[in-house]
Formats: sequence, C-alpha cells, structure tokens
Amino acid sequence: MPTLIKHGRISPDSYVEIVSDEAGLIIPDGDVLLSLACFTAHRDAVLAHPGRKGVILAPDEFAESVADVIDQLDVVAIRFPSFADGRGYSTAYLLRTRYGFRGELRAIGDIFKDTLFYQQRVGFDAFVLGSDAAAVAALPGLTTFAEVYHGSADDQRPLFLRRGA
Repeated sequence: MPTLIKHGRISPDSYVEIVSDEAGLIIPDGDVLLSLACFTAHRDAVLAHPGRKGVILAPDEFAESVADVIDQLDVVAIRFPSFADGRGYSTAYLLRTRYGFRGELRAIGDIFKDTLFYQQRVGFDAFVLGSDAAAVAALPGLTTFAEVYHGSADDQRPLFLRRGA
C-alpha cells in the first residue's frame, strides 16, 4: 500500500483516488482526489462536494488546467511516470509561484529518496511512495543538502542574498 510523506513525516492519507470520467459518477463521502478528466467531466459536483478535494495532473497536463479553481482545491497531485520525466517540476513551480497555490502539492508515481529534495525545492510538500519501508528510507532525502545556490519556490533568494541578510 502506498505511503504518504507530508511535511517531513509519514502521515495517514485520507484521500480516495478517482480516475473514472463516467457519466453519473457518484462521489464518495470524505476527501477525494480526481484525475483531471474526471474533475472536468464532473466539475460542478466536485466543487460542491463538502469534503476536501484535489486534482491529479498527468505530465502532459499543465498548471493552467486548474488555475481558475486553484483556490477551491485542497490538493494538486502531479504524476511522475518515470525518473527521467521532469515536466512535473515545472508544473509544481508554476502552481506555487505564478498561481499562488497554498494547498498540498503532492508528488506521485516514480518517487524515491533521490528526488525528494529537488521536488521539495519547487514546492512539493507531500510525496507518495510505494510502501512504508520506501518512505522510511526516503525521509533523509528531504535534507540531502544543507545549502543551495539558486532561488526556487521554497525561497526565491539566491545564496548571495541569503548570506547578506
């Protein structure tokens, strides 16, 4: 069963993932995480849902897809199909900086220790890993480096400005 790391700790995941875009979809009680296609097909019903709600973006789906409802979403999950696919980094950065998303930004898919630090820098604060053991092994990846040179979503200032402050 997948395990969630959130804000640097292993956490329970209350979200139910829905990927169907069938007509007449019944949204279950509680917190839901829907594919963009499902969200789009049932937008009004999802936005009226009393629980927390979120959207899963595939690598070829962009931040602009949810920009108009970003303040109504609690979670945006971005799927990484493979280690070599870095499109999700750009999407996360844009959600945090251009669109001002302050909710949970979740990395899902091919996530492991070596990616966590960099994903955290562009704005991710939650990560879904394959198992409890993988999550425990990956936690140190959040603090791989003590210092970074360039600014990013987590701190816009480059090192020379941070040292002078």
